[in-house]
Amino acid sequence: MTIIFVPYHLDERLPDHDFPLPEGHAVRTVTEQLPDGDVWSRLGHLYEPVAWQVAHCVQGGETPTVVSGDCTVSLGTMAGLQQAGVDAGIVWFDAHGDVQTLETTASGYVGGMPLRIIVGYRPELISQRLGLRPLAEDRALLVDARDLDLPEADYLATSAVRRCGVDDLDETMLPPGPLLLHLDLDVIDAAELPDLRFPVPGGPTAAGVVAAARRVLATGRVAAVDLACTWHPGRPDPDGVRARLLAALTV
Repeated sequence: MTIIFVPYHLDERLPDHDFPLPEGHAVRTVTEQLPDGDVWSRLGHLYEPVAWQVAHCVQGGETPTVVSGDCTVSLGTMAGLQQAGVDAGIVWFDAHGDVQTLETTASGYVGGMPLRIIVGYRPELISQRLGLRPLAEDRALLVDARDLDLPEADYLATSAVRRCGVDDLDETMLPPGPLLLHLDLDVIDAAELPDLRFPVPGGPTAAGVVAAARRVLATGRVAAVDLACTWHPGRPDPDGVRARLLAALTV
């Protein structure tokens, strides 16, 4: 298995040591000198080589795992699958919905928008640059999403995006065909995974998340995995919680 390592939170370069990657895997690191401009042009510049790396791995018969510091890199991962000729649905583990828009967000945080972009929101922002085709809503499964803003809840109430809990997830709930398995690790209860940027209490255990992810992987339909390590940079991991989690999810 190849790890495609993208050590960024949005367009912020993060220290490599914040990501305790497991040994024994080939690692391809994507770093770029980002241009001046708005966040979308900077992210587009970064995600073009991510998409190329994903496509290259998939065309070579591999199932790559993309490891980064946020969820937006999933745009590059999905674009890479499409470039490789893989028409993938998506299974999106997250404590949040990630279906905000520029028109609804109160914070302006673009990291809260990637799933909405994947299903077709405003392609001129970044999707057109990446060649990312919109995914039909009913081919997206949102897992957990226990912390929704009101506009997200309103959107999900009327959209065809499907939802389930971590412990409830089984093969019958998955979209048909190949899959992109995306895991924002803040889906795990904040009491068990410290120093998250956007912690949400009351979530599933790490063991429960790993077990659910492995049920998806066991289908043999996962074309790529996307891991968002959404903890604050520069924080220690004295008990090795992050390292064990990444090892369990890169198998």
